[in-house]
Amino acid sequence: MEENVMKKIDTDQGGEAVLNLESIQEQIAEIKTQMESLSKAAPDNKTSMVIFSGELDKVLASLVIATGAVAMGMEVVMFFTFWGTTVLRDKMKNVGGKDIMGKMFGTMLPKGTGAIKLSKMNMGGMGTMMMKSLMKKKNVASIEDMLEMAGELGVQIYVCEMSMDLMGFKRDEFIQYPKLDFCGVAKFMEDAQNSKVQLFI
Repeated sequence: MEENVMKKIDTDQGGEAVLNLESIQEQIAEIKTQMESLSKAAPDNKTSMVIFSGELDKVLASLVIATGAVAMGMEVVMFFTFWGTTVLRDKMKNVGGKDIMGKMFGTMLPKGTGAIKLSKMNMGGMGTMMMKSLMKKKNVASIEDMLEMAGELGVQIYVCEMSMDLMGFKRDEFIQYPKLDFCGVAKFMEDAQNSKVQLFI
C-alpha cells in the first residue's frame, strides 16, 4: 500500500515536471516572437532629411547635421526638393534641349553652391559675402567642402524628380557626387518611415 502511494507521487511529480518544461518552452517561444516583432518595428539607426530650402545658412546647417550624424554611426539620406535642388546644379555645365519655362527657371534660379544667399540679412548680397568671409576666418567649412566631406562619408543624396520636371532641370546639369540619385517621394518615404530622425529644412 505504502509502495503504491510512493509510485503515484513519483508519477505525479514526473508529470508535473514535463508540464512545467512544456510551459517554459511555450513562454520562450512567445518571448522570441515578441522580440522579433519589436525588432522589426524599431526604427533603423538612420537620419532622413528633406532639403526644401536653397539658402546658404539652411543648406549649411543640413550638411553639418548630416556629417555629424554619420560621425555618430548613423546612415543619412538627404532628399533635395524644390529650391533645394538649385544647390546641386553644376555652375560649369550648360544643358540644352529646354523649353521656354525651363530656360527661364534656369536663368532666374541660383546655379550651384556659390550663387546661393542667406535666408535673412542678405542685404543685396553683402550679408552673404560677410557670412562667407566670417566662415573662412573662423575655419568653418564651406558648403563645397561640406558636400565633399558628405560624399566621402557616404551620405546618400536624392534629387526630387517632380521638382526637376517642374523647373525644367536635366540630370546632366547636376554636380558629380558619389551617391547622388534621382527619385520620387515614394522612394524617400521608404527610407524616412524607418528612420530614427526625420528633418525638414
